[in-house]
Amino acid sequence: MKTSLLILGVLGANCAFAASVQLPTLPLGHDRTRPLPPVVNPGQPSTPDQAGKAPADAVVLFDGGDVAKWVAMNGEPTKWIVKDGAMECVPGSGYVRTLQCFGDCQAHVEFATPKPPHGSSQGRGNSGVFFGLGRYEIQVLDSYENKTYADGSCASVYNQYPPLVNASRPPGAWQTYDILWTSPRFDAAGKLLSPARLTLFHNGVLVHNNVELIGDTGWVTRGPYHAHPEKLPLALQDHGNPVRYRNIWVRELGQPGKPEFYLADKVLDGFAGRYQVNQDWIVDVTRRDGNLVFKWAGENFVTFAMSPNRFFAKTTDVQVEFKTEGNDQVAYFSVGEDGGTRAKRLK
Repeated sequence: MKTSLLILGVLGANCAFAASVQLPTLPLGHDRTRPLPPVVNPGQPSTPDQAGKAPADAVVLFDGGDVAKWVAMNGEPTKWIVKDGAMECVPGSGYVRTLQCFGDCQAHVEFATPKPPHGSSQGRGNSGVFFGLGRYEIQVLDSYENKTYADGSCASVYNQYPPLVNASRPPGAWQTYDILWTSPRFDAAGKLLSPARLTLFHNGVLVHNNVELIGDTGWVTRGPYHAHPEKLPLALQDHGNPVRYRNIWVRELGQPGKPEFYLADKVLDGFAGRYQVNQDWIVDVTRRDGNLVFKWAGENFVTFAMSPNRFFAKTTDVQVEFKTEGNDQVAYFSVGEDGGTRAKRLK
């Protein structure tokens, strides 16, 4: 009797658990009308001597040409150089970041630490790949026969998770990071809804399997999270070593959307001001945390750059485009498909 009751209890618990799990609803199995996935040319893998080609649907951030898609952290031109098809850190020049912003994505980065090696521990071939505009770091380090603390070794989620194994190649050899990144989510009040997650293959070897970050990856502190936009630039670290990079590309995941760019504060300040629609209607445009904010029809809109002079909101299809017409600076505010309302900037 006791055995029967135990079995019934286990079955009941399993049924309750199954009922509590929300499984996805799929279309009819083998539905002949189900859309086929788009065809994507997968590109070519790199060799030790030659950088590969990115998949056709990737955003190519560096292909051996120029650094046009990279700037210093403040938006000024970077001092990093291009040498022999690689983007090389100039020690003391500062971090670099992308102009474009990214959220959930697949990222591919190739790097090589200096040969011959110099220094030891954290002073040898040190750099980093950052998501979230410098918030979340995957360590780059010469960890080939170079001892250091575990959560600061090559391919670590810095100050949080050591890699599962050390898959480092010798100094001077090209190495790869293939990263699946999920951005953290915050509500309108800045409360964390879901943490960042990361999967990483180092030289083709899995070293992080969907790990959950506990916050920012500081040098001597861990976290906490601070609310920020879902999409922000990627960054590469200047840690005083001439680490080289090549073949950097990103495939955005999730729902397709407009490209987003993180413009320099001085560029945004050039758009900020008071714009007059008519005698009774003035729109105040201000800068806030890398965005432009203005009130339209009684609502405040936070807008994101989709080009150097055009911005869009994510809550309603509200856009603004800034232009120079003769001696006047003007803004065209539009909602949906209307032609736009012209407003002249007051001096």
